[in-house]
Amino acid sequence: MEFSGRRKVSTHLNIAPLIDVVFLLLIFFMLSSHFVTQPGIKLTLPTAVTGKLHLEEDIIIFITRDSNLYLNEEEISLKELLDKLRVKVGKAKKKTVIIKADEKIDLGLAVRVMDIAKQAEVEGLIISTKAEEDVGEQGK
Repeated sequence: MEFSGRRKVSTHLNIAPLIDVVFLLLIFFMLSSHFVTQPGIKLTLPTAVTGKLHLEEDIIIFITRDSNLYLNEEEISLKELLDKLRVKVGKAKKKTVIIKADEKIDLGLAVRVMDIAKQAEVEGLIISTKAEEDVGEQGK
């Protein structure tokens, strides 16, 4: 009996499919990072047909359904709002305040917050809404 020499087993590893998978994961995470929503404060914004998309600035006042106020995600009382808002407006380049209020809040509270914003010498006041087309998709 004649034995032939050992056969060499080829251990060549092709990493091209691995690179493809890593590249696709990288693209997925880069694209999905732009769709991250603002955490923390739950609001149901009112709708408006004439609403326009506006890039968010540094100064945002949130008014929740429970009439809680937040200045840039920091809970604040109505009495403290004027002083803290003046500090923020003084530091900001654009002196515009965005009010994001739940659609079920008391109108009087919203008017008081707008009045305080004007007392803090803001140049612009934006009331945040969601587009009418977003409502149709949620109602389905």
